[in-house]
Amino acid sequence: MAWYEEAVFYHMYPLGMTGSPYENKEEGVVHRMEELKLWIPHLVDLNFNAIYIGPLFESTTHGYDTKDYRLVDRRLGDNKDFKEFVELCHKEGIHVVVDGVFNHTGREFFAFQDLKEKREGSRYKDWYKGVNFWGNTRYNDGFGYEAWRNCFELVNLNLRNPEVKNYLFETIDFWIDEFDIDGIRLDCADCLDFDFMKEMRWRTGQKKADFWLMGEVIHGDYSRWVNDEMLHSVTNYELHKGLYSGHNDQNYFEIAHTIRRLFDANGGLCRGRRLYSFVDNHDVERIASKLKQKEHLYPVLLLLYTLPGIPSIYYGSEWGIEGKKENGRDEPLRPYIDGKSIESRQNKISDWVKLLGKLYQENKEIPYGRYQELMLKNRQYAFAKRLENSAVVVAVNNDEKEEEICIPGFMGACKAVDLVTEEEISVEGNGMMKILVSGNRGRLIKVTAL
Repeated sequence: MAWYEEAVFYHMYPLGMTGSPYENKEEGVVHRMEELKLWIPHLVDLNFNAIYIGPLFESTTHGYDTKDYRLVDRRLGDNKDFKEFVELCHKEGIHVVVDGVFNHTGREFFAFQDLKEKREGSRYKDWYKGVNFWGNTRYNDGFGYEAWRNCFELVNLNLRNPEVKNYLFETIDFWIDEFDIDGIRLDCADCLDFDFMKEMRWRTGQKKADFWLMGEVIHGDYSRWVNDEMLHSVTNYELHKGLYSGHNDQNYFEIAHTIRRLFDANGGLCRGRRLYSFVDNHDVERIASKLKQKEHLYPVLLLLYTLPGIPSIYYGSEWGIEGKKENGRDEPLRPYIDGKSIESRQNKISDWVKLLGKLYQENKEIPYGRYQELMLKNRQYAFAKRLENSAVVVAVNNDEKEEEICIPGFMGACKAVDLVTEEEISVEGNGMMKILVSGNRGRLIKVTAL
């Protein structure tokens, strides 16, 4: 199987976690990438085997207003620094995926600068969408253009222009050749041209057979993007919402409904596909800030790792750090964390993340097993991840008090063992199990057919 079929991702927002200044006014290169190298042993210890890192390339402010696609942002270091970072990750068995910001460029990008200077005479006037020379913008450019969500510092590229496509595809080739990256997370994938993504899938597959493409998609039918012609995966915002609100409302029906809608074997929109699962990221508030009860972090993380999908943890959330947007600004979600403080930050939450990663690697039923719902109430929920002769049963409880959960027989005669405590679980003749689940916790039971 391809590496991404068993991936457990760690999401790094490098400009934030290294404390880089918001505006890129560095006179020279500052090698903050050295700090990111300090995180690699931590990722190995917590059983992560993949990184999504970005935005990474030279930009004006937050990283998504790209200035140069082929230079690592000087606030982080240079191309040599990132190449060494990827090499260190690969030595530890960690794959590296970067941000591909292909919907738009920043205003300092060379093509837009040429357009500003030469106007109608610019050879790049067709590189952007909606360029007209009778309009204007809030920057008083004296011409108009399309921008992402009317943020005119983000100028929409014309991805139907062959020159633009070739430039971006050559950029991807450069990233693979220069850095040996393993995949790309496509920013604003729900805005990208479908034919552009189809060609990208074909070209990257020719360049590197197991190259992974994941898209940022928020709403809609995810199968429009995730298929054999386009992307391998997209961000599962639908499950993201269910994981926190299903606990805040003590309503596991919301989570179970999402799984049925997306992954049901008899009609789910994305059956047979793996979406990118997360509980927070650089654009949304931290899960520890969203949950009404902090103890719900434990069943939430358990479900993140065991429900259908590719699990991802955003840096710092393995310790349960908090973060909310302030006046619409994202900086509180993207804090500086001193790499030298990592060891002292370990706590019960990171211990749980470490254990979940270990169990994910050791029990192939979790990444590969077929999902089967076993029991569902508002406050208790159980399902199996099932292979032919074995399964892992997951049972969660969002109530504050301990509950007995009855697991119906689904494999006939079997042996059952708790994966955390290693204690054997009593199984009745028809395969039924009755297990106690502590308040705001969950259990993982390995079931083997006899």
